Amino acid sequence: MDVVSTAEVPTKERFALWREVSSKMWVPLDARCEPHLESGFRAQASFSGFGHVRALLLTTTPLSVHRTPKLIRQSDPEVFFLNCAVHGRVVGEQDGRRADLQVGDLFLRDSSRPYLTRFAPGDPASQVLVLQFPRSSLPLPERDLKALTSVRIPGDQGIGALSSQFLLGFARHMHEFSPADITHLSTLTLDVLTAALAGALDTHSAVPPHTRQRALMAQIHAFIRDNLSDAHLTPATIAAAHHISLRYLHKLFHQEGHTVAGWIREHRLQQCRRDLAAPRLAAHPIHAIAARWGFTSPAHFSQAFRSAYGLSPRQFRRQRATVRTN
Repeated sequence: MDVVSTAEVPTKERFALWREVSSKMWVPLDARCEPHLESGFRAQASFSGFGHVRALLLTTTPLSVHRTPKLIRQSDPEVFFLNCAVHGRVVGEQDGRRADLQVGDLFLRDSSRPYLTRFAPGDPASQVLVLQFPRSSLPLPERDLKALTSVRIPGDQGIGALSSQFLLGFARHMHEFSPADITHLSTLTLDVLTAALAGALDTHSAVPPHTRQRALMAQIHAFIRDNLSDAHLTPATIAAAHHISLRYLHKLFHQEGHTVAGWIREHRLQQCRRDLAAPRLAAHPIHAIAARWGFTSPAHFSQAFRSAYGLSPRQFRRQRATVRTN
């Protein structure tokens, strides 16, 4: 993952640098900042690419970016951008429509027509996840998608809520993705985007069944990861959160070669293993780390950890400490 930041740039040069960076990120843009805010301007962009999808996680103080007809004539890759507000406010305008986003909300932009996006209007700062993808990568009519530009897709209801959950998790864990994760993320992300946009268009029937199923599984996985610390997380609560039957939930995991409980346990153990290896948590009791990730019984946790990794939690922590000091 590549990162561009103003942190190491002299204060007076930060916005000028960002104007130049913005014009070269993905498509030519004109970045603007109110003169009285330039002295406090700060921004950071983290980039990642996987398959047909490119991701940008942007954190910035108040800023606006303009895609003008002149800039479109200069260069147009003919792509869509999906924006998900992660923190603070984001406002998008295109085709005479305006989307005023709160955390978790989504909206679509088209690179081929003028648009304006304002980040953190009235806020100290905002963060947004932007996904770029070719128009042809989604199994939805292009003319219908164009009708969605700058239409707010609420992140707190319906399919928009499930998609928002996946994308917010994506933003939180973007820096942790391994090469193996990236191999699967392109398809999963496009499936989730397809489901979200089809939901906004009310054209669910246009989405192939396998795409809907993969999108649902991606959303379920994201939900579980976000709730691993909840000791009361159960298959029943997961099924209810996704408006499916418990039987269907078990069927979905069985098709992947897992059980629901096994998948939860595996990922809880991975988080515990990471924390036990972290020097900053060396003073934290093992039982507290286990409880932090949903294990209510220290004895059960120790047994599960040994079964998964061949060492007790205490032996693993000592081994990692020895490796660090050698």
